[in-house]
Amino acid sequence: MEIVGIDEKKVQQISQIKAEDDWVLKYRLQSYKNFCNLDMPDFGPEYDLDFDQIIYYKNNEDEKMTSDWNQIDNDIKCELSCLGVLESEKHLDGMGVQYESEVIYHNMLEELKQKNVIFTSIEEGMKKYPDIFKKYFGKIVTNAENKFAALNGSVFSGGSFIYIPPHTKLDRPLQSYFRINSRGMGQFERTLIVVDDYSDLHYVEGCTAPMYSDSSLHAAVVEIYVGKHSKCRYSTIQNWAHNVLNLVTKRALVEENGTMEWIDGNIGSKVTMKYPCCVLKGDNSSGTCITISVATDGQQQDSGARMIHLGKNTKSNIISKSIARSGGNASYRGKVDIKEQAFNSEAMVKCDTLILDHNSKSDTYPTNICRNSSSSLEHEATVSKISEEKLFYMMSRGIPREKAIELIVLGFIERFREELPMEYAVELNQLLKNNL
Repeated sequence: MEIVGIDEKKVQQISQIKAEDDWVLKYRLQSYKNFCNLDMPDFGPEYDLDFDQIIYYKNNEDEKMTSDWNQIDNDIKCELSCLGVLESEKHLDGMGVQYESEVIYHNMLEELKQKNVIFTSIEEGMKKYPDIFKKYFGKIVTNAENKFAALNGSVFSGGSFIYIPPHTKLDRPLQSYFRINSRGMGQFERTLIVVDDYSDLHYVEGCTAPMYSDSSLHAAVVEIYVGKHSKCRYSTIQNWAHNVLNLVTKRALVEENGTMEWIDGNIGSKVTMKYPCCVLKGDNSSGTCITISVATDGQQQDSGARMIHLGKNTKSNIISKSIARSGGNASYRGKVDIKEQAFNSEAMVKCDTLILDHNSKSDTYPTNICRNSSSSLEHEATVSKISEEKLFYMMSRGIPREKAIELIVLGFIERFREELPMEYAVELNQLLKNNL
């Protein structure tokens, strides 16, 4: 089945296909109304987008969610195997895979089930665990947030629902993998993560798509609740094809003594607009966002982070690494806002850009606000090129020029790589080599 274009009837059709309760349909219809009334973003890169030509829903009616790879279509399984998805599962506590609009595979270790950990698709989450789900869904990112959050609220399909009970820590990450495989396809997954008090979670996300001439759209929404004395780390490396518009809204609400960490890598896509956010609500809460963006010919990476300080003694740290080559544009856009009541808070922003040729560019658009005199906010920014002296030094010791540039770039992003699990750091190295 395939649904092209969007109107109220098609929103209702998606809800009907999924056999949703009335409250979900009402949420979708209100989101669609907001989508129609909201304007496009008045900042960031320019791009062409015809909402009437996008595929908003596509599935194989014979493909149902399963925990057995043998029940997955052989062509899809071979494709995912070539991408390394099947191999990576051995390093995880659980994995989910979304292909086009639906989650086709979900599995979790039995010991996690015994701890009452929930890791399933967003559709299963809202049906099987409505009390937990309704408490958080649409509260951290509302369907009136922006045009693309409203669009997601209208047509969301797939994505993950995770609930970590109090006093529960996972030894290894959970992962979801998202694949767009059709020309003109839109993917609108919705992720809701709840890490209850005194718990710990590391979640890893991967995204890819083949290259087509027609633009595809990825407009996801991620909501994360971090309870008291809890920690959540969200790591993602997106390698969308260079025809994908990657327009994503991600936000975490952090309670007292909680910690949220965004580790965000942007290698692919034609246009990326993504600014993971931490709302530091509780006293002594903290937020970190470490990002890397690589822009080559025809790519515009507009990324960064947002930190909103509400509680006392809160701390935030933004580290942004951008690399531009072959005419690409890799820019930082961020906001830090320390509110009046957030006494004795600290914020640090550090933006570094490496430009590899004369045709590339990078811009920085910081908004830094400190509303009380007991807090501190620091911002550093550097833009540099690869030194010919460094290249000469390395080449004089037998290292080819291309290899020398590669080594300098890998050193430039070392802080980002060291935050990734080993297997994902290796994957990142390979992606960078292919894009340099």
